[in-house]
Amino acid sequence: MKRVGVIGGGQLAWMMGGAANKLGVELIVQTPSSNDPAVSIAQDIVLANIDDAYATEILAQKSDVITFENEFVNLEALSLLEIQGVCFRPKLDALSPLLDKYHQRCYLKDLGLPVPQFYALENQENLISKIDGLGFPLVLKSRRHGYDGQGTFIIRDLATLEEKIDLNNKTNTTYLIEEFIPFERELAVIAARSVDGEIVIYPVVETQQEQQVCRRVIAPAHITPNQAAAAEAIASTLLNSLEVVGVFGIELFLTADGRVLVNEIAPRTHNSGHFSLDACATSQFEQHLRAVCGLPLGNPSLQCAGAVMVNLLGYENSQSDYQSQRQQLAAIPQAHVYWYGKTESRPGRKLGHVTVLLNNHNQTTAQELAQTVESIWYPS
Repeated sequence: MKRVGVIGGGQLAWMMGGAANKLGVELIVQTPSSNDPAVSIAQDIVLANIDDAYATEILAQKSDVITFENEFVNLEALSLLEIQGVCFRPKLDALSPLLDKYHQRCYLKDLGLPVPQFYALENQENLISKIDGLGFPLVLKSRRHGYDGQGTFIIRDLATLEEKIDLNNKTNTTYLIEEFIPFERELAVIAARSVDGEIVIYPVVETQQEQQVCRRVIAPAHITPNQAAAAEAIASTLLNSLEVVGVFGIELFLTADGRVLVNEIAPRTHNSGHFSLDACATSQFEQHLRAVCGLPLGNPSLQCAGAVMVNLLGYENSQSDYQSQRQQLAAIPQAHVYWYGKTESRPGRKLGHVTVLLNNHNQTTAQELAQTVESIWYPS
């Protein structure tokens, strides 16, 4: 039996549980709290912060291979373990160009992949010339540790930008600025690469964000075959260049003139792939475990006409488990409700998701079903 150590114990690790049982894999999880979602499915746990390399050394002693549920790790400390023979998948070299968003942008540009125009904000001297190159509105991003909209700001004027950069000096955060893309829609694609270099790619999906947080995913996206091929080519180029082993999520912009640009890379399973648990022959979570365990990759194709996934986001501070709403959601035909078991709700926090399978690939039906889910979940 393969023992897989997972750094991080949130819902992404929790959703590996079913696949681990199916594949006969033991999961050992490094996570800071015994209340974290993945604790309930782990064979063993190492209670520690995910950037605690001493704890990862203990995790390594219990595991055959170590993978990641999120990317907020101390690469420098982990590299000492890798030198000592600890097997990380993906390997640390595949993560290092991606964790700082400015470095990530530079890496993608060097690969010849299409990205928005961008600059590092290292000092205020050359700020004006950089802004002149972009114009307003522009996007300001924290270079490290931003997710679910945190650390991303749409800036409409110089005064707001200078105010944010002043804040930067107090918090020791570094930023990049990039051009604002007036996209037609946002897309995402999940791709996996095996130990042998085989790549499988899931159907390209449309993601719908509000306040930079994903609210809905529609699979497959209503795009042209050429646009789908462009997204797939981006995924293949990136995964092969990094020699990834495992699953990556790639967020994309579709511009008004039909171009596909890279927005961000997530070096792990991703929210945009949750639909695969119910809609695909092999879920992204099973695919990830297959890759890191050196097993053949599975079939990523849809087993239904389409699917809509809706995130159940917190809208209040409470300790409720929302049993009544969850029962109503489960009563929707072909709905699959996932509740992450978090003990505390707060605005914007991902508490669960619902996937509804579709009998026909119809954008209107998908939007109507998403609205039905949200009308049950959110107070009017």
